[in-house]
Amino acid sequence: MRQQMHAHIRPQPGILDIALYQGGTSKIAGRDDVVKLSSNENPFGPGDMARQAYARAGHDLHRYPSTDHASLRAALGAHFGLDAGRIICGAGSDEIISFLCQAYAGPGDEVLYSQHGFLMYRISAMAAGATPVAAPEQERTADVDALLAAANKRTKLVFIANPNNPTGTMIPMEEVARLADGLPAQALLVLDGAYAEYAAGYDGGAALVDQRDNVVMTRTFSKLFGLGGLRVGWGYGPQHVIDVLNRLRGPFNLSSMQLDVAEAALGDAAHINRSLTENARMRTWLAAKLNAIGLATDASYGNFVLARFRDAAQADACNSALLADGLIVRQVGSYGLPEALRITIGDESACRRVAHVIAAFMEAQP
Repeated sequence: MRQQMHAHIRPQPGILDIALYQGGTSKIAGRDDVVKLSSNENPFGPGDMARQAYARAGHDLHRYPSTDHASLRAALGAHFGLDAGRIICGAGSDEIISFLCQAYAGPGDEVLYSQHGFLMYRISAMAAGATPVAAPEQERTADVDALLAAANKRTKLVFIANPNNPTGTMIPMEEVARLADGLPAQALLVLDGAYAEYAAGYDGGAALVDQRDNVVMTRTFSKLFGLGGLRVGWGYGPQHVIDVLNRLRGPFNLSSMQLDVAEAALGDAAHINRSLTENARMRTWLAAKLNAIGLATDASYGNFVLARFRDAAQADACNSALLADGLIVRQVGSYGLPEALRITIGDESACRRVAHVIAAFMEAQP
C-alpha cells in the first residue's frame, strides 16, 4: 500500500514504491512450542567460542570499536586465504549490498539480478534511485545467457546469489566466469555468497575476484556461524571497489561485540564442522522424504530445501497445516514462487516433525 504523501516534505522519487522486506515469521499466537524454520538460521546457534566472546565483550561496552575492523579482516584473510586489505565489513551482507548500490547505481542506471534472486537487490537498487531488472531463470536456476541478454549500457551492477536463496540452486564457476567476462565494461558483478560455506569445495567466488577487476564477493556470519542476531557481514573485491565502499561506510558501523564475536566464531572449527555435517545429512534426508511423497525439490546447496506443490493453494494449505503443528516455514510468493515453501534445515527432531506433518497433509489431499 502506498503511503500518503506529506504536502511539502517528500522522499526521493521511487522510495515510496519500495515494498517493505518481510523477514521470516518467528511466533505463533498461543503456542510456546514453536520451531522456526523460516529464516535459514543455524539450528545449533552460535558455537561455544562465540558465546564466550559475547560474554567477555560486555565488559567494554563503554569503549568505541575500531574504525578499520583490522583484527576481524585479518582473521577473515587468514581463514579464507584472502588479502585482508581488500575486505570490508558491514552490518550483515545487506549493508555491503546497499553500499554497492549507493556507490555505483543511481537514476538512469539499471541493477540486474536473476528472477528469483534475494529481495534486497531490488530494494537497494530502488533506494539508490536505480531501476531493478530481473532476468528469467531456467528451472529456478540463474541463466547466464538471459543475464547477458538483459545487460546493456545502463547496467551498473549485476547480482547473483550462488547458491541462490530461496531456490538453493547454483551454477558452476565456469558459467560465473563467462558472465563476468561478457558484461559491459561499466558493469560490476556481485557474487552473493551468503550460503557459500554449505556448498562443498566452493570458495564463494573468491578466486574469480582475484582474477578479475569487475567482480565482488559478499559473505555473512548469519548462516553457518549462527550469528544472525548480531548482523555481521563482509565483502571482498578489487582495491578500487573497496576504496570506494569505505568512503560510504560509517566509521563505527560495527560494534566491538560484533567484531569480537565474529572473529571468535571463525576459529571454532568443531562447531563449523558439526553444523556442516548435520546440515548435509538432514538436507539429504528431508529432500528424500519430500520426494517420496510426491513433492519436487531442486538439489539444494544451502541450508534449506524448496518444496514445490501442485499450486499456490496447496502450498498455502500445507503452510497452514505446519503452523497448526507449531512449525514455521517460509512462503515465497514474494520471490515469484507462490507454489513453493522454503524449509530451513533444522536439527533432526525438527526435520522429522516437518516430514511427518507434510506427509500427513499430502496423504489427505484429493
